[in-house]
Amino acid sequence: MSAVAHDRHQEAAVRTAAAAVAQQLTELTGAPPRITAEPGAIRVEADVTDAALRHWTRLLAVLDLGTEYGVSNTPAGQIAWLRIELRRQGPAHDH
Repeated sequence: MSAVAHDRHQEAAVRTAAAAVAQQLTELTGAPPRITAEPGAIRVEADVTDAALRHWTRLLAVLDLGTEYGVSNTPAGQIAWLRIELRRQGPAHDH
């Protein structure tokens, strides 16, 4: 598989994973999360609602699907976020 085809395959896999995470976060919080493309990753953010707090263990399990995750405090409340990174193929070596 060429590097370009590999990158496209990985991007599609990351988008699929982000869509699955977004669906689970919607069910947990009652509102669709915000999805942002970043260089080499997709970031998903959801407001931490009372409904999400009632299922905190499940929320953490969903967040743990990301490459990294956390909870940020904002003036409007808490935001749970995760990043799903695009795995890069190592450099090609000609032998």
